[in-house]
Amino acid sequence: MLKYHLSQIGGFHTNHNEDASTLSEIGSDKILIAVMDGCSMGKESHFASTLFAKILRKIAKEISYREFAERASKEAGEYLKEVLEFLFKELGQLKNQLHLEKEELLSTLILGILDLPSKTIELITIGDGLICCNGVLYEYEQDDKPDYLGYHLEENFPDWFQKQSQKLSLQQVKDVSISTDGIFTFRNFDGKDYDSISEKELIEFLLMDDQWSTQENMLAKKVAAIDDHYGLNPSDDLTILRVKF
Repeated sequence: MLKYHLSQIGGFHTNHNEDASTLSEIGSDKILIAVMDGCSMGKESHFASTLFAKILRKIAKEISYREFAERASKEAGEYLKEVLEFLFKELGQLKNQLHLEKEELLSTLILGILDLPSKTIELITIGDGLICCNGVLYEYEQDDKPDYLGYHLEENFPDWFQKQSQKLSLQQVKDVSISTDGIFTFRNFDGKDYDSISEKELIEFLLMDDQWSTQENMLAKKVAAIDDHYGLNPSDDLTILRVKF
């Protein structure tokens, strides 16, 4: 299995990268992957996405320890729901303990649990972003008004989870990527003339093409190549996780 990661600040941002991500083992044969994009209109938006990432890493470790102790594993879909419920509760507790405002906990989330032996993945998208699996794109766009998890922390989790429609169960996974919506924001910043490339071609180059796949910094090389050949860079923060078998 090959794993690639990219996270960089967008051209329109000056202080912080408001994205975050995590790729963590969860149990003996599963991987948790997640990308987050903090709300630019919220308060300290980089805080929310980073907090999500830290809590998810903590949850993955706790579940791994429990699985080892109990010698019992669950299906990927069960872990997905369990991880989200733990995240939901942890955020609610921290909100109360730290006297956080709702606007300080606004971040999108794409969360996936990848089952390595069966090469299946369970995914949920809360807000917007892009998923690519085996060359098929799944785009989630909410008209720049994502329904953030932070809006619902006082609700009953089972009821909230039941209403979520942006879920995917994918089989025979060979190549899967999750990305924040910064992937749709490549722009020319220097005004010079370059060769042209469509948004579709750009996304395929980042999420489907195998060039430099033997190198861990494959995604960084691809973004640099896009800059060199086409003069394009993301105006919004961009974070991608890509896993290949």
